[in-house]
Amino acid sequence: MSRKFLIPLVAVAVLVVLAAAGAYAYFFSGLRTSPSALTLPTPSTTAIASPTPTSASGGIVWQITSGSLAGYRVKEQFVGQSSAHEAVARTSGVTGKVTITQSGSTYTMTSAQVTVQLSGLASVDSVAGYNVTNRDRIVQGALDVSSYPTATFVAQSVTLPAGADSGQAVNVSVPGQLTVHGVTKDVTASVQLRVSNGTAQLAGSISTNMTDFGVNPPTIGFTTVQPAVTIEFALVLTQTQ
Repeated sequence: MSRKFLIPLVAVAVLVVLAAAGAYAYFFSGLRTSPSALTLPTPSTTAIASPTPTSASGGIVWQITSGSLAGYRVKEQFVGQSSAHEAVARTSGVTGKVTITQSGSTYTMTSAQVTVQLSGLASVDSVAGYNVTNRDRIVQGALDVSSYPTATFVAQSVTLPAGADSGQAVNVSVPGQLTVHGVTKDVTASVQLRVSNGTAQLAGSISTNMTDFGVNPPTIGFTTVQPAVTIEFALVLTQTQ
């Protein structure tokens, strides 16, 4: 091939490579979105009703009801990118209950258990041109959902901050045990709580590491998944006694 034709071909090849690199950078850095962390919903504007006094059975029982969500947030690092992307998945398959007792003006959360059905986890972030449901299948395989279909958090007893019965949001650290993939570990949940009109709302997170539970970071093509994971939840509870 003569030099006359070789130079234009080389130039075209270089332009193609540069265009591909530019498209790659745009694809993975400009068109990625992740939802914000789960938080308490906007409070009701109706009158506030404080919890009733402790019952003979040992406390006020609150049942998790519809409108509750739980999920996870992890960071994915795409090949050739300097910034990580937050992969976020959520499910409404959440059940459980919380028991609160009262002694004078002091309220104590004496027990709480939250169970999440892992098969319902679905990604809610987006990456242009990529079907994130493919990730969901890989994550379910990493969690071995067929053998370990649920994740469970069982809280230890904790005294609630002053004002927990006022209808205002209060912050509380809740120690407990998290069971995932058949492994149980001590963790601490950072929780916001609001009680009003016979309804309790909780939102918060647990920061942990998936490898502590025998779960290897999923392998997704040209993506490296970091082992750190944030478990998020926003729970709506109704008073049952």
